[in-house]
Amino acid sequence: MWGFKGFPTSDAKLGRWVLTAEDICFKNVVMSYMFRLGKCIPITRGGGIYQEHMNEALDVLRNGGWLHTFPEGKIAQEDQPIRRLKWGTASLIVRAPITPIVLPIVHSGFEKHAAIYFQVMPENSFFGRRPPVPLCSKKIDIIVGEPIEFDLPSLKQEASTVPHDSSSERKGWPAITPDGLDEAAQRWLYQKMSDKVQSVMERLRKTVTNLKQR
Repeated sequence: MWGFKGFPTSDAKLGRWVLTAEDICFKNVVMSYMFRLGKCIPITRGGGIYQEHMNEALDVLRNGGWLHTFPEGKIAQEDQPIRRLKWGTASLIVRAPITPIVLPIVHSGFEKHAAIYFQVMPENSFFGRRPPVPLCSKKIDIIVGEPIEFDLPSLKQEASTVPHDSSSERKGWPAITPDGLDEAAQRWLYQKMSDKVQSVMERLRKTVTNLKQR
């Protein structure tokens, strides 16, 4: 994905860090070593946005690193509208010591998107599994959007007015954040920001679709 023109591919210091599923990429010692060399951070599915390795992701942002996330939280190989996003990306933006630049990227071509093209990493082509390496001579479209801006002070102020709801408290969440937001306010804030990211990504997805139809 990061081999397209204009992105650093050989300088490890400039390469991205990425959140990856622990149950897929860190199954054993060999895979863990390989993906760690690839600057992957293991994330436990269902572990919540305050799990231990999210702190490692925050360290990347604190040090000015490039952190790549898949905000949908799962693989989608169907050409369909962007699904409801998980709150992990929004929580990292809020909790980062310095508000990061949020750059939306939408790609198409890893799934089958036209009769003459085939998947790069199809789900069920290699004895019912994905192929061990990406397939060659396939067409991939990648669109990088404009940075998404968040007025965090205003959003936090609005979130602070959300009524407290103790009936939906989640294990592991801080009762009060350093900004003075209780859990209900945090949930409102993360959903508000996720909705904005989702709407931007959906516009980019429609742009990719329109380009393919020309």
